[in-house]
Amino acid sequence: MGAPEERHPETPGPHRPKWGVIALVGLTGLALVRNGLSDEADGPPQPHGAVRRVSPTDSRPDVSAPAPLPRSAAARVTIPSIKVSAPVIPVGLDKDGWIAAPPPKNPRLAGWYKDAPAPGENGTAVVVGHVDNFSGPAVFYGLGGLKKGNTIRVTREDGRTVVFEVYGIQVFAKKDFPSRQVYGATGRPELRVLTCGGGYSANSGYAGNVVVFARMTGVG
Repeated sequence: MGAPEERHPETPGPHRPKWGVIALVGLTGLALVRNGLSDEADGPPQPHGAVRRVSPTDSRPDVSAPAPLPRSAAARVTIPSIKVSAPVIPVGLDKDGWIAAPPPKNPRLAGWYKDAPAPGENGTAVVVGHVDNFSGPAVFYGLGGLKKGNTIRVTREDGRTVVFEVYGIQVFAKKDFPSRQVYGATGRPELRVLTCGGGYSANSGYAGNVVVFARMTGVG
C-alpha cells in the first residue's frame, strides 16, 4: 500500500528506519481478491463526502490533549462502530523494504509497525491490516466506512488502553502516496490505520490505500 516517498526529517529514535521512506505496497499483494467475494460484489466501503479530506489545520497540536505515554507494544485494536476487535502483532519490513502485512491466513489479525512510535507514545503510530483475502472480508474491510468523531481504542501490553478520535479519512493512490502527510509527526500522539482501497482490478488489485487519521484523546 503506498509508494516510497521522501525521507521524513523527524526520525523516531536513532535505531529506527528513516520514517517517511516506508510504504505499504506489500499489503496489496496479499489483500486484493475481491472478485472472490460473491456476496460482497460492491467491495468494501470507501470514504466519501465531508469525511474524506484531511485539512492541515486538523493536525495542529491540542493543548488539552493527554500527555504522551512511555513506549509499550500494541496488543489489541477495537473499533466499535465497524465491529472490529482484533489482536495486534508487531510487524517490521519485508525483504523489499515495505511494511510487512499480518499473515494472510489469519484475516482477523492487525499489525503494528514496531519501528514507529507505539500507540500513545509521542509521534505517529501505524496499524495495518488486510481488507480481504481468498476467504472473504478481513479485519479492516469496513475501515472506509468510518466517520469523523468515531473512536479507535488500542490496548497496549502494559494494560493501558489508548483512545483515539478519528479526524479524517482519505483514499490515496498507490502511485502518489504522500508519506510525509500520512506518517509525519504532528507534535502529539496520533494513529494511522491503513488498508487497501480505491478502485479494484483483477490484474493489479486495489489501486490505493484507505488511511484513517486519528488523535489521542484519552487513556483507560
